[in-house]
Order: sequence, then C-alpha cells, then structure tokens
Amino acid sequence: MAANLLAAHWNATDVNALASGVDGEGRAMPSKAWMALRRLGWTVAPAEGLRVSDRIVRMAQEQAGRTLRAVKWRADLTTGVLQTWPAEPGRRTPPEWDAVREAVPGGRHLPSSVITARTRQIAAFIHRQGLLPADVFELEATPQSARMLLLSACDRQQATIARGDDPGQALLRLQLPTRPDPRCYRDWTWVACPLTLPPTTPPDALLHLPTLHVRHGALRADLAYTHAVPKAQRTGHTVALGVDWGLNTLLSAGTVRVNDSGQITALGSGGSFRAAGVLAKQHRLRRESERLHAKFDHYQRLIAHRVEHPLAGKLEALGREMRHVSRRRSNLNDALAWSAARWAVDQAIAAGATVIYIEDLRSMEARGMGRTLNTRLSQQVRGQIVDRMRHLAVEVGMAVVAVPARGTSRYCPRCLVPLRHRKAPDRPTAPGWKWALCPNADCGWQGDRDTGAWQRIAARGLTHQVKTVTDRTTGEMVIHNVVDPLEAAAVVAPATTQTHRGDRTKIGPTRHRTTRPAPRRRRAPSPTRPTGQVGQRPEGHAHTGWRWLPRAAHRHQGVTTISTPGTGQHRPRGAALGAGFHLHAHASPPQWARPTSDTSSRRIAQLIRNVGVG
Repeated sequence: MAANLLAAHWNATDVNALASGVDGEGRAMPSKAWMALRRLGWTVAPAEGLRVSDRIVRMAQEQAGRTLRAVKWRADLTTGVLQTWPAEPGRRTPPEWDAVREAVPGGRHLPSSVITARTRQIAAFIHRQGLLPADVFELEATPQSARMLLLSACDRQQATIARGDDPGQALLRLQLPTRPDPRCYRDWTWVACPLTLPPTTPPDALLHLPTLHVRHGALRADLAYTHAVPKAQRTGHTVALGVDWGLNTLLSAGTVRVNDSGQITALGSGGSFRAAGVLAKQHRLRRESERLHAKFDHYQRLIAHRVEHPLAGKLEALGREMRHVSRRRSNLNDALAWSAARWAVDQAIAAGATVIYIEDLRSMEARGMGRTLNTRLSQQVRGQIVDRMRHLAVEVGMAVVAVPARGTSRYCPRCLVPLRHRKAPDRPTAPGWKWALCPNADCGWQGDRDTGAWQRIAARGLTHQVKTVTDRTTGEMVIHNVVDPLEAAAVVAPATTQTHRGDRTKIGPTRHRTTRPAPRRRRAPSPTRPTGQVGQRPEGHAHTGWRWLPRAAHRHQGVTTISTPGTGQHRPRGAALGAGFHLHAHASPPQWARPTSDTSSRRIAQLIRNVGVG
C-alpha cells in the first residue's frame, strides 16, 4: 500500500501541495502525515480479497507521507542547481557558487559537499541521457518502500506498550493476523511481544510505540522514549570545551575558562582521541568495497540480464559479499562515532563545562592532499560524531555549538599572529604541519597544532556567545559569522601558577665522594647462560623470546592512552600495552547524574588525569 501511494504521487505537483502546509480550503495541514494525506484525499486500499483494519492503512499512509514530505528539500535543491548550471560542472567559479547558494533555500549555510554531490548526480544523468533532467522526479526513480510497521500511527485498538515489573523489560501488545491472507476480522488476534530495553533507557522514561522491522532475520523494534532533561542555554557560559578535528588523532579537546574581567585561560593541556587503527581499517574496507563493486559491475555487463549465464552464481556471491562489507563498515562507523562522542562529553563533564564548541566542517572539501588522503578525509564520520555528541550532551543539559573553522589552526591562540608550522619541536627548520611556532617575539608560544586549534575554537565560542542562534530546520545551535571586535578578544592568556618552594641553592657536591666508586662499565664478562634456562642475568632482565618489541611499544603514546575496557570483557592486547583506541573501540558507560558544582582546579586536574588527558 505504501509503494502504491508513492508511485501515484511521485510528482512535483502533489509534493508541493503536501509541503504547502494548507489544504484546498485554506486550513492548516495536520502534523501527522497520515492525517495530511487523508485531508488531501489520497487514500489507498489493500489488495483484493484481504481484510485489514483502518490502523493498517494509517501505517501505510504515514510511511508514504513521510517520504513525500522529505523529498521536498531535495526537489528544491535540485531545482536551484539546475537553474544555475555551471559551465564546468566539476569546477564552479566563485560567482557561480554565489548564484547557486542564492537559488537554493538556505543555501548560504548549506555544506558545499551537498551541492557538489547533487551536481555530480545530475552530470551522471546528462552522461546517460544526453540532456538535463526537468526536476528531481525525473532524476530519481520512485523510492522503494521499506518493509516495516510504523506503530506510531496507531492507537490502543491496534497496539499498546507498557513497562513491567523489571525496569529493563517492556511489553508490546498488538494485533496480528493469524494467516497470511486474512479474510475477516476474526483472523486477527492480540499478540504479546516482550521487549528488552537497552541499559541507556532511563527508568522513568515514557515509552512510545516503536517501529518494527526485520533485520538479519530477526525482528527489531526502534523504540522512542521521552524523559525530562535540563535545558541547554545559548549564553552565560564561563567554562567551555573546545574540540578540534584531525585525521589519525580524530579529536583534540581541552577546556578554557573566562573570568569576570573577560580574560580567557586554559585549564590544563587538553587531550586527544586517537583512532588510527580504526580509521586504517575503514580505509581497507572502503578499498575492498570499491573492488567488489567494480567486479560486480563488470559481471553485470557480461551477463546482460541473462539468468542462465555461467557467471550468475558468481554475481550472486559477489552481491552477498558486498552487503557483508557494507554492514562491517556501518558497524565500525557507528562504534567509532559513539565512542568518540562519549569521550568528548565525558571530558566536558569532568571539567565542569556547560558548553562544547566544535569546528563546523560541513563545507570542508579535501583537495590538494593526494588521492588517498583526500578520500579518507572526505569519508570521516564527523557528522555522525556530532549527532551522537548532541544526543549525549542534552542528557546533562549541555549545549553543543558549531563555530566557524576558518583560521583556527592558522593563528596563535595568545596573540592572533599567523603561526609557522614545522614538522616537530626538535626540527624547527623542517617544513611540516604538526608543530606550530609563534613568530612574535613578545609571545613565543609553541605547541601542537591541534592544541592551539582547540584553544582558538573554545575562545572564539565564548566571545561570540551573543551570536549563537538556533537553526529553525535542524534545531542545532550554531555561530554563523565571526565578528572582528569579538575575535580580537578571543585570546587565551598564559596560565599564571604560583608555587612556593624552599631554598634549593646548591651548597655542596652533587655526587657523594666515596673511597671506592662503582665502575660505570662491568669489568668482568657476563657468565654464560646454561642452555634451556631462562632467568636473571647480570646484564639485564630475563629473556622473553621476543624478536621484536610488542606492537604498542613501537608507537609514541605519550600520556594520552584512553582505552578503558570493561571488567570481565575481552581486553585487547593493544589496550593492555597502552595502544589506546588503536585496535578496538570502547565507550564509557552512560551517566544520568547531573554534574556537581565542585570545579576546583585540583579536582579538575585529577579527573582529567583519570580519563587519560595529559
């Protein structure tokens, strides 16, 4: 029924009528999709000979209505791109970029990657058909209807859900047919489906009717719930966490504080979330997926839709392998996104921050860094991490604000002078990008490029609090523009720590004089070790049998190891040796308690040290 509704109304006229917000009589359209479709007279009936209740028809209308409402944005985007089609689709000039952003609704703050992807899709259509498409409905075929049940369109006559005595269990009751072709209402009966709730579900949450679908041969329930959380504020923040993006060091973060006089200081040296091993595995899976897709397309051209072709079996096997690799990539991205978001929110909670300022890289395009690096940068899971971060931060009433990324890594966080980037601190003349040096003689700041970036991001967010707005379409907090007077005040002052030490003046020799000092080298050779025995030798420790050092020992970990495997679970060898997140993903357990008001410097330093931040 949902597929029939989509096929009947997949055109610009019907989609515009549904998205207009008013019906033919000028009345406001209902918010629920199935009610809006009935207001417009778009009805559907089951197959001939089948008897279903009206609630089943509601679910089909709700599913089709949501899809038709969602296509309105893609239709406007495609229309704007077609109206301002560039002379060279692969390379727009600055005036052409301005024209397409003016033609697209909300195009001023739209990521350029979205416009580029739509342009490539239209260019592929032109390559196949030889002409421009009229609209998105000619560019895209009618979408397939997913096999799922949207129980949110039902009432108590079709489905109910309630908690049981166990807070981790819920009981879903719904009417299901007793035969595949129900002929009358007697062929429907009530079925009880016990649901196991995830541990992240609060015990006092109000459960809503889920969406049922089959995944990997098992029935899954996408359960939504509602519970009260503290309201996040746009302004009035004094302690903020700044988050900067990287490639192998996926996240670099640290906290800053603004005092009553407006001076901004950094609280500690910050920390980093490293995921080099996971990102390398993503890259390997991506190359494997590309290889499988190329081979699949080649087999399709050879078979040419002939069922009896000898390569038909291999084509089917390739399809199964492609789906398997896609699931592995999706699961890896999801685990990485949750773990990185949990780490960032935990840093803010430990430091007593009330806001997280993060780089807005929606318009970033990876170019000029080589084919491999450009692809890896473009396929980062930054969007998923930000979504998970907002979801976790709202639980404790913490705001997540996106700030403009321009100039955050270029200028000094203390004096705003353009930095000089070098390869390493011990190689001040070797060109590179990792280490930053301030050429200002009065400043002299130097440090990791990402450290300076998160300080600049946090300082820019605190000084531009009055410019924080809430996007009407997404509901996300964002700072769109940088104001020069406010940017001039976004400097991080050096920390002034006073220490009281006693008089440590040297009044005697450092080494004690002895009549017989110990020799610096052994004068006698080491005894020969008996064959087959392993024990303490005079020149060192017992022989372990390793021909090389462990894997983690080859890596420069510093003090930012962040792996926290749970007790009783599998502990990866890399995490045991200090490799952190390089081998596996581990997320901290959820925290439902509100952060305490104790934010003394000693307590913050201890908490940050416990989570692995130097």
